[in-house]
Amino acid sequence: MSKPRSEAEYLARMIPPSVAATRVPRRSFLRGAGMVGAGLAVPGLLAACGSDDAETDAGTTGDAGASGGQEISFGLNEGDGSGPAYDRRAVAIEAYEAATGNTIKLNAVDHNTFQEQFNNYIQSNPDDVFTWFAGYRMQQFAADGLFRDISDIFPSEMSDGFKAASTGADDKQYFIPEQNYPWAVYYRKSLWDENGWTPPETLDELKALGADMQSAGLIPMAFSDKDGWPAMGTFDILNMRINGYDFHMALMRHEEAWDSDEVKAVFATWADLLPLMQPDPLGRTWQEAATAFQKQETGMYYFGQFAITDTPAIFDEVDDYALFPFPEIDAAIGKGSIDAPIDGYCMAANPKNEEGAANFLSWLGSADNGTAQAEGGFPQLWANPNADTSQLTEVQLAGAELISSADSIAQFLDRDTDSGFASTVVIPSLQSFLQNPGDVDSILADMESQAQTIF
Repeated sequence: MSKPRSEAEYLARMIPPSVAATRVPRRSFLRGAGMVGAGLAVPGLLAACGSDDAETDAGTTGDAGASGGQEISFGLNEGDGSGPAYDRRAVAIEAYEAATGNTIKLNAVDHNTFQEQFNNYIQSNPDDVFTWFAGYRMQQFAADGLFRDISDIFPSEMSDGFKAASTGADDKQYFIPEQNYPWAVYYRKSLWDENGWTPPETLDELKALGADMQSAGLIPMAFSDKDGWPAMGTFDILNMRINGYDFHMALMRHEEAWDSDEVKAVFATWADLLPLMQPDPLGRTWQEAATAFQKQETGMYYFGQFAITDTPAIFDEVDDYALFPFPEIDAAIGKGSIDAPIDGYCMAANPKNEEGAANFLSWLGSADNGTAQAEGGFPQLWANPNADTSQLTEVQLAGAELISSADSIAQFLDRDTDSGFASTVVIPSLQSFLQNPGDVDSILADMESQAQTIF
C-alpha cells in the first residue's frame, strides 16, 4: 500500500461512513479521525450527573457563546478511569475549562454499561452532552425526539461527508463528529519480517498464512467477544466481502432476510476460519486479545484502530505495527468495503444547561479540541480539518489512506441497524454461533423471526 504523498493530500482524500444505509461514493471526500477506549470517573450505573443549578438560557446562537462559570454535565462512555482514551478526554476537558472558565461535571461509565443502559438513560435524566456515534442509531434517537437539533452550531469547516454523517432524516444535524478510524488487520512488522510473511490478498492466502503461523507456534488471529460487540466487526467484513456492501446495508435495514442463503454463506466461511482464531472468545475482552497480540502470542488482529492507539503497550511500540485490509473473498466483489465508524457527541433534547451544552459541543467540534489532545500526546484522525495532525503515526496514516481509498464505508453493525435488534438479538446470536458453530440454521431462523417483530 503506497503512502499519501503528503499529510495534506491524505486529509483531502478522507471519505465518510454511510448515512441512512446509503452508499458513500469515493468522491465524497472528508477528513477523518480515531476512537474511544478507556474511561474517567466511574459511577456504577448510567445516571446523569445533572446540572440543576446551571443557567438554562434557551437563546443559544450559532457561535454558542457562553459566559464563564457555568457547569455542564457530560456523559462519557469510557469510565474505566485509566488508559489513553480516558487521558485524552481529561486533556480535552482541562483545555476547555481553561479556555472558557466553565466547569465540566463528568458522568463516566464503562463502555458496555453505557451502551446497554443508553435507552433508559436518554429517556430519563440524560446529561447535557454525551458521547455517541454517527449512523442509523443516531438518526433513530433523533427521529424519536431524544437528541437536540444542533444545526446552528455545526462547524462550518467540516466536510460535506462528515456533515452528512451527522444529519438526521429531517436534514438537520444532531451530532458533532470528533474522529473516525478504520477496522483492518494489524500486524507486527518485526515478527512478519523475521518469518518472511507478507499481507495476504485473498482468503486462500490468509488461510495459508494462518497455517504457517500455527506451524511457528502462534495463534494466527487474536479474537474476543466477552464484551458482546467485537464479533460484529468480523460479521460485517465477511458479509461485505461475500455479499457486498449493498447487501450488507440492506440486511442492516432488514430488507434482506437473516436466514437467507447469503447470510448462511457468511457463517459457513466464519466457521471455516474459527480454527485460526483465539479459542474461547467469550471469556476474553478486546483488551486481553490486544495484549496477546502485543506479546506475539498471535500473529495478527482484525480490529478497530483504537486497539493500537488505546493499548499503552502497543502504542509504546507503535512504529512496529502496520495494517492491511481484510483479504478478498469474491473477486467480483473485491475488498473495497470497510467499517470506519465516526465517534463524537450529541446534546440531550432538553438539556438543563442549553447555553453551556452548546458552548461545550462547539468546542468539542473545533480544531482546538483536536489540537489540545494532540499536544497532550494523543494524536487521532480528527474530523475538524484544522486540528493538529503533525503527530500522526505511520500506522494512523496508513489507516487514513485505507479509509480514503475505500469504495464504500459502513459504520459498524450496532450503529447501522436498530439498537434493540443489535443488543437483544445480534449479540446473543453471534455468541451462540461462537459456542456452537454447527447450529447456524436454527440461530439464523431465530434471528429472522425476531427481526420480523422488531423492524
